[in-house]
Amino acid sequence: MSFVKKIYVNYHDCASKQKLQLPALITEKGILISHLRYLAWMSNKSPSWRERSTFSLQLLLKYINANSNFDSATKLLKAFADAVLIGTVDMAAVHDELNIYWRPRKKSDANSILFHINTYTDFLSQQEGYDDSRINPFRKATSYEERLNWCAYYNQQANVFLSHLTNKQKAAEHNKRVRLVGMVNDDVFDYEYATRFPNNQLDRLLYLGFNHKEKLDYKSQAMVMLMNYGGLRKSELFHIYVSDITMHPIRQHEAIVRVYHPEIGASPDPRYKNRQEYLTATTHYKPRNQYLISERLFSGWKSPLLTSKKGYFEVIFNPPEKAKDFLAIWANYLKYQRVEPKTSNPHPFAFTNSKGTPETLKNFQNYYRKAVERIGLEFGLKHGTSEHCHRHAYGFRLREAGLSQVEIQKAMHHKSPLSCLVYIKPTLHEVRETLRKAHE
Repeated sequence: MSFVKKIYVNYHDCASKQKLQLPALITEKGILISHLRYLAWMSNKSPSWRERSTFSLQLLLKYINANSNFDSATKLLKAFADAVLIGTVDMAAVHDELNIYWRPRKKSDANSILFHINTYTDFLSQQEGYDDSRINPFRKATSYEERLNWCAYYNQQANVFLSHLTNKQKAAEHNKRVRLVGMVNDDVFDYEYATRFPNNQLDRLLYLGFNHKEKLDYKSQAMVMLMNYGGLRKSELFHIYVSDITMHPIRQHEAIVRVYHPEIGASPDPRYKNRQEYLTATTHYKPRNQYLISERLFSGWKSPLLTSKKGYFEVIFNPPEKAKDFLAIWANYLKYQRVEPKTSNPHPFAFTNSKGTPETLKNFQNYYRKAVERIGLEFGLKHGTSEHCHRHAYGFRLREAGLSQVEIQKAMHHKSPLSCLVYIKPTLHEVRETLRKAHE
């Protein structure tokens, strides 16, 4: 009987001698080795990227198992792309001839799936022992499609450092071609604004929400302050070491917080070249972005703009005086609540759980949600109360403080100056109020 299932395997790359934990697809014929080799080749990609690639291929294999009546791989891919986008269920008859019962997907989701299929099959076509033909070959672009390709090219180059060194002749050849099974033109939405955590509820969250049974949770307070007043993503909190938070050498009542790249960031011990080597040599842990998404210690890394050759960026508190408040909370956490790691299982991570092991994203999300509900707010992104809404609030306060777009980019550690636009967009109500004041 045909089947396809995702499992996790330990993969040993004979060429690089790397040992990797990778998602793998197993069928009635065994593990799909070619996809494992592909993921190992793309080892610089994030765990979420690898999971998405595996999921996309799993969908394709399920479709092939359900409907293999095609004389051409390209025709099969076209039918698969249509099935992913519009679903497979005849809603009038409430029946699915393929018996897979897929619902329609968003255009962006369908395009992502097709992208991963394309990159994997392109990789296969370049390997020895495989047919040179692609499952999704290129065709000559129409003049309209070529113009769209050029628009995309110039938009990309506008935000690429050293873009003047790119080969425009190669770009011209590339822009004359499009995929035979192409992406769907996605709809463009101008969302009203990025939901922000309400400023008038922040102190209530910090001092009432994280006050359980008359006991303040200094750890969660410090983490929320780093998100709201420092603009950190929640995933970045779990890469911070104790040594990354220090006292300002001149303004001694203020904290300096540095967030290092979890792998290539400078080691706190000069005997080791970087953080990956340091963790491997001195602990049982590895950089937390290297764990599988399904593992409790995993924490993502969004590749922010690093501002030091030592591989870190520095938190810019907004408002600046909150650097003092954070230092006081951090000191209370270290003095009264932090559970030190066992000598048999040491680690450098700043935030620990009740057993002294590194705190997890799941635990923090649970504490945070309970704190939000404790002060009578409904939890969720649409309500402006999720963890990421604190970063939205941070970015908007930067705009209110009068910082330029480039300055906001620097403070939020974005590689592109366009990335911060979603955070600083005013609401329709704020636009109307500004117009009223102008005319008054």
